[in-house]
This record gives sequence, structure tokens and C-alpha cells, in this order.
Amino acid sequence: MASPVAKARTLTSAPGSSRLRPAVPGFSLRPAAPGFSLIELLLVLVLIALSSGLVSLALRDADASALEREAARLGALLEAGRAASRASGLPVVFALGRAASDATAPLLDFRFIGLPPGTELPSRWLRPEVQATLGRAGALALGPEPLIGAQRIVLRLGERELALVSDGLGPFVQESAAPP
Repeated sequence: MASPVAKARTLTSAPGSSRLRPAVPGFSLRPAAPGFSLIELLLVLVLIALSSGLVSLALRDADASALEREAARLGALLEAGRAASRASGLPVVFALGRAASDATAPLLDFRFIGLPPGTELPSRWLRPEVQATLGRAGALALGPEPLIGAQRIVLRLGERELALVSDGLGPFVQESAAPP
């Protein structure tokens, strides 16, 4: 005779494992509604605001970038003029615009006077809106002496200003336009 085997029964639902809300006055026994809570929505909005703020800070102002490019280019040109002056032993001067005595000369933004024959450097800004001032000096002496006087050129583009300065021994470097 075969012994009766009792079938084991596994409970499929234990108390507390139901997705139904507990029987509390004011609550129904419906499943929780799908969707987002108010805290989750606020957290997403805060993350979006923070990321858009960081992106806007990372974007560069076009005028500031253009002015920095102009200053870097002019610094390189001034150093090239300085090196040409020292190598040739000729005095080289940087001046803004065309010579006042020659009204027939082509309109230039700046010029290098006294460069050795065969040496040509650009004479126009990358952007025509750029303006430059040399302060009290009408021109900058670039050599041929290894030590020149302190030099300062202020570049302007729109509301932005940037200065190129040299202590006379070191190269021209960019700094804020406010005088020291």
C-alpha cells in the first residue's frame, strides 16, 4: 500500500507582501498609482537648472574670444618685429595707423617702421572693429637694444578691453586693461 504523500503548499502571498495599501481609514485597497512623486519631479527640475547654468557659464563670449586672439596675434607680431630688429641691428618701431604726413598711403590698422628689407609683417587686425591705443606714446620702440622700455598697448572690441604689456626685458603678455 502506498503511503499518502502530503503535498507541500507554498504560500503565494504573505501578510505585508501585498501591493495593496493597508486598511487604514481614508485609504482604499487599490494598488498605488503609477507615476512620479512631486519630490522626484522637483529633483529633475533642479538637475536641469544646474546643468543649464553650467553650460551657460562654459560658453565663451565671442567678442572676448576675438579680442584674446587679436592680442595673442599682436603679441607674436611684436615679438617678431623685436627679433628682426635685434637680428639686423636696425631700430624698429610699431605705430598705429598710417603716417600722418602721407595721405596717399593705403589705410593701415598698424605698421612696423624700419624692418629689414625682405621682412614683412601684417598690418591689419583680424576684425576691423578692433581699436588700439598706445597711451601717451605715439609709437613703441622694439629694438635693436635687448632691453627696451616698458611698453603697453590697450586693445578694445565693443565693451571689452585687453592690454598687452612688456616690462622691456620679457615678452609681451596679456593682462586686464586697467593700468597697474
